[in-house]
Amino acid sequence: MKQSPLFSGLMYSMIFMLIGTVMTSMLMLITSLQESSLFGYTMSIHGIAMFIGGIVSGKRSSSKGWYHGGFLGIVYTLVIWLIGFLAYDAGITKETLYLLLLSFAAGALGGMIGVNVKK
Repeated sequence: MKQSPLFSGLMYSMIFMLIGTVMTSMLMLITSLQESSLFGYTMSIHGIAMFIGGIVSGKRSSSKGWYHGGFLGIVYTLVIWLIGFLAYDAGITKETLYLLLLSFAAGALGGMIGVNVKK
């Protein structure tokens, strides 16, 4: 049974996002990293997670990697926004739109690379 490229990429990106979030939290706890630069760390974690998810999605789809990775980025952003909306009553802000652009670009790039990775 072949798993959906979207589901596979989403699971990998969520796992890497959680790992990155825990690592950043630990670094902030044991070092003198400032919370004012948290936005940069957060966007870096999301970008890396989407790039990895895009690679997985592109590899599983074996064609149209940019499409599968970019669509993954859109779905990923919607999931993140939905969690923020339900948990914190957060609306759509310019940061959400920035995340959407970053996720789409990183996912599409990862998807293009994933299609060309040997199985």
